[in-house]
Amino acid sequence: MTTLHPLDEATTLTLTGARTAVGATSHWYANMAGPFGGTTAATMLRAVLEDPARIGDPIALTVNFCGGIADGPFEVIWIEKRTGRTVQHWTVDLTQNGKVAATASVVCARRTETWTHRPAMMPAAPLAREVEPLFMGGRNGWTQRYAFRFIEGAPRFGEPPTDGPRSARTLCWLSDLPDRTLDFLSLAALSDAFIVRIIQVRGTIGPMGTITLTTYFHTDGEALAANGSRPILGAADAKVFNRGFADQEASLWRDDGLLLATSVQASFYRD
Repeated sequence: MTTLHPLDEATTLTLTGARTAVGATSHWYANMAGPFGGTTAATMLRAVLEDPARIGDPIALTVNFCGGIADGPFEVIWIEKRTGRTVQHWTVDLTQNGKVAATASVVCARRTETWTHRPAMMPAAPLAREVEPLFMGGRNGWTQRYAFRFIEGAPRFGEPPTDGPRSARTLCWLSDLPDRTLDFLSLAALSDAFIVRIIQVRGTIGPMGTITLTTYFHTDGEALAANGSRPILGAADAKVFNRGFADQEASLWRDDGLLLATSVQASFYRD
């Protein structure tokens, strides 16, 4: 009997009609309130990935977190908005108890052989095997589903800085627990696998959460599969914390320097 990886279990959708399915939250990826946002993003992406009309690979995924998602079942509905020769647009709604909890747009495309230029450079970092993982268990279920090997900016929960805000930058190796071959589902979830930056800079936990998250995928499925279950390097930072809202930017790299994805998000926070 094959046991599903927790991520595959958490993102499973059961069709109930034409482009309508039901899913459910998973204790494996529980957060402070509701599910881990990365899992919600991956679930909505999965609806499109498994649609037989999809063309190519995902290029961009934007998820807007409209309201809290309670533990239990939810419904996902997706619509193919327009398809051209190489680019395809989808919208996805996640509803619960008759209310929209999240919306998403997914852009897929057939990549073609063209001129390529990669000016972005992977941050300098020791090898993953040279960095000890930081145990994050006991806080939220989702933090136990990843191995975090922090090089810079390890979280210091409950330790407010005494000399002003800490740096918002984090650099760490990330991998699924248990091991899982990298694909677009796991990459979508990993793009949100950094704690909200307000916790990073202040060391305190209060009301906060992601409002919108956009992930840009810069490679294809073959390059992801070639990574296997090896850790990928993640870098996250923020530029502005102002009047209850903050930004975050992140990049995810294969260990050979290939940029796999970048993401941007906006979050709210309260004192």
